[in-house]
Amino acid sequence: MKRRTFSRLAALALAASVAGAPALAQEVLKIGAVAPKTGPLAGGAAVSYWPNVKLWINDVNARGGLKVGATTYKLEAIEYDDQTNPGETIKAVQRLVDQDKVKVVLPPYSTGLNLAAAPIYARYGLPMITSTATTDKADELSKQFPNVFITLGGAKPTVASVVETMVKLKERGDIGNKLAMVNVADAFGIELMGEAKPAFKEAGFELVYETSYPLGTQDLSPVMKAAKAAAPDAFIAWSYPPDTFALTEQAIVEDLKVGAFFTAVATAFPAYAGRFGAGAEGVLGIGGVHADGDAFKEYAARHEQVTGAKPDYWASAMVYSSFQILEKSIEAVGSFDNAAIIKHVKDNSFDTVIGPIKFDENNNNAAFWTVGQWQDGVFKGVASTGRDGAVEVKKKGAWQ
Repeated sequence: MKRRTFSRLAALALAASVAGAPALAQEVLKIGAVAPKTGPLAGGAAVSYWPNVKLWINDVNARGGLKVGATTYKLEAIEYDDQTNPGETIKAVQRLVDQDKVKVVLPPYSTGLNLAAAPIYARYGLPMITSTATTDKADELSKQFPNVFITLGGAKPTVASVVETMVKLKERGDIGNKLAMVNVADAFGIELMGEAKPAFKEAGFELVYETSYPLGTQDLSPVMKAAKAAAPDAFIAWSYPPDTFALTEQAIVEDLKVGAFFTAVATAFPAYAGRFGAGAEGVLGIGGVHADGDAFKEYAARHEQVTGAKPDYWASAMVYSSFQILEKSIEAVGSFDNAAIIKHVKDNSFDTVIGPIKFDENNNNAAFWTVGQWQDGVFKGVASTGRDGAVEVKKKGAWQ
């Protein structure tokens, strides 16, 4: 039996060589991945992060493996659940490097967990090409941790795009100037809320209601009741997946009448439109993609084929793109020399499923999607800091 198995594998390898197909990987390379599988952010990671770990490893292996110098590796993942707990993220990274002896560790999920884990990645000298972190601390981070790269940009440009979108709606007469704004009390929501309040005031908006709520809050009905009582013209939430869904649910229950309704992370999830149906039409959210572009369509089709699920219309493609950058840099360097890999990431431009990515002097990607909107069952990008394919923003209709 063993001899027949060997002969069959040898024949397959010879056939692949003759046909010009990728050679079979000779060694296994363990890839470390740390993100929530439990806790408040598990749902978001299950949509944007974990499926792309699977897809990327599948795609690399389908091409024959990761070629590092003279060796070609088949990739396999070692996955750890950080339970949406920064301390567990840090411990998992340590375990991957010290006990599992992995050479490659993918970045964590979410702004807070990435910021918390940055020092441990730096201690080990690991490239940390973040894909789900939005922060204005890129310049500060790059000085302290030159191994950290930010792909989703900062709070300032994101807020600026949201303000510009609301100003456009106001100038068209679709909304007035009264605004209700809330945030999740996590690094992501706190930073965005801090930028948004003065920015909206400067743009001529009146903040008639504001509040924050703890990460993992189950009942957000008091928040929406108070927001409705303030009679806003537009509602904005710097929210994470559980609260994005809960706030929308409560807005429908309360029949919140606004010309613009904006929620943040998870608005771009296919499950959002699946849950709210026609009520999702016109809802605005953070992110977006060039939904009609060939690159995203091809990626989305492959994502669904391999993982059995549709990608979201924002972070999913960026997560995959960050893995592409790491892959290309390792192969270009031809070794696992992390200092050389980091330098290659910093010095080069990369073609990815989201489009070209080039980091500036502060290790920050300057071109990213900022605002999207559900239109005809697709979450389409309506604003960005330099991406092609934006569509015109529409007024939010009544809840259906």
